[in-house]
Amino acid sequence: MSTGEQAAIARARALGVLHGAAIGDRLVVRAHHGDGAQDALGDLVARTPDTVTIATRRGPVEVRLDDVVAAKPVPQPPAPRAPRR
Repeated sequence: MSTGEQAAIARARALGVLHGAAIGDRLVVRAHHGDGAQDALGDLVARTPDTVTIATRRGPVEVRLDDVVAAKPVPQPPAPRAPRR
């Protein structure tokens, strides 16, 4: 299997994850932008036919579906630890 075929399969899986995810699901999405890539980790807060919006720690990130190369669900972060004494 060629690298291009593997990338196409990964992209198809990622788009399937994004289309099947419910608003509020926690996801990580990788998208290519020009020469680099951007990861968005957080809760899915909006979806249009062309974009998804992920609420990250830095604020909302809108990702064009045309730019998506990978996506997967991730578990919720662990609860904060109690302060040490």
